[in-house]
Amino acid sequence: MRAPDIAYLTDVYVGLGSVALVPELLARFGVARPLVVTDARLMELGMVARLGIGAPPVFSETETNPTEANLRAGLARYREAACDGIVALGGGASLDLAKLIGLMAGHAPPLEQYAILNDGTARIAALVPPIIAVPTTAGSGSEVGRAALLKLESGRKLGFLSEHLLPRAAGVRPELTVSMPPELTAATGMDAISHCIETYCSSRANPVADAIALDGLGRGWRAIGRAFADGADRDARAEMMLCSLMGGLAFQKGLGAVHSLSHPLGALDGLRLHHGTLNALFLAPVLRFNSSACPAKMDGLAKAMRLDAAADVAPAVDALVHELGLPRRLRELGVPKEALDMLAGPAALDHCSATNPRPFDERDARRLYAETW
Repeated sequence: MRAPDIAYLTDVYVGLGSVALVPELLARFGVARPLVVTDARLMELGMVARLGIGAPPVFSETETNPTEANLRAGLARYREAACDGIVALGGGASLDLAKLIGLMAGHAPPLEQYAILNDGTARIAALVPPIIAVPTTAGSGSEVGRAALLKLESGRKLGFLSEHLLPRAAGVRPELTVSMPPELTAATGMDAISHCIETYCSSRANPVADAIALDGLGRGWRAIGRAFADGADRDARAEMMLCSLMGGLAFQKGLGAVHSLSHPLGALDGLRLHHGTLNALFLAPVLRFNSSACPAKMDGLAKAMRLDAAADVAPAVDALVHELGLPRRLRELGVPKEALDMLAGPAALDHCSATNPRPFDERDARRLYAETW
């Protein structure tokens, strides 16, 4: 088979023909019976058939914010179908769920012991079956990421991180994103942009990741408006897919308070809050919160976004979110004000808080929640 277009962390095949390589990739990694992890909408669109692997076993019950119940059902499907690998097809939710089905296919329960906050990374061994990722949205970057998120029955949304969760290969074809409606294009696109911004501003040092993040940000910043206005704009779709991919490659160095604030909200019962929509809402307020702690990074963001000064970054993000029609207040999403106090503690303890460029505690989380409500 042809050599990958990108071989950094994992193998990435980009453009026409990348999805058609899935049968070859499965053969390469010795997978004879893969489970396809996807969602109901992609099943309806016939996307599984486009993988070219016949009629494989499928789990298509993935929710917007995957749950422990999803994981149990997917794992049961994997085992009853005697699968030996996974094809993750869809957005970040399906890709994250696929990783955790793979994790629990080779590890003893309970799941929570493997969470980052429980020092679980060291407990994850090379017992995860091969995963091939085929993203259909330009947002999460999970196809090249080592992390996965899940809403547990305890009510917490926890992160899991290991090199063993990294997909063995990814088939990235921007044409698969053309069918995304404008509102999903906006939300997933802002997710990708938030990854590029947060990982660049992360307190960890990684100049290679910084360069990737800035390039991805520049592409996404210039293309998101065009992709939102005209979903058939193939060039804009390709740039957004690269922005998403680069955000995923770069966030090896950690994220920050935007994600810390978003994660607990994704676990709220009774609401289906899209992660990218939440990231878009918090991005400008967190940039203002962090600006004094990382002035050189703010200058770098301004240059990548072709703005005159660092002081223009947060207002420009705020204006973009408005132009894309995304909410800028939590109350617009139906979040009850009384829920915010109980979310501040989990936000401060979130694994992303450790790499925020400015110390971020429960008081800060409470203030930012109040500011954005």
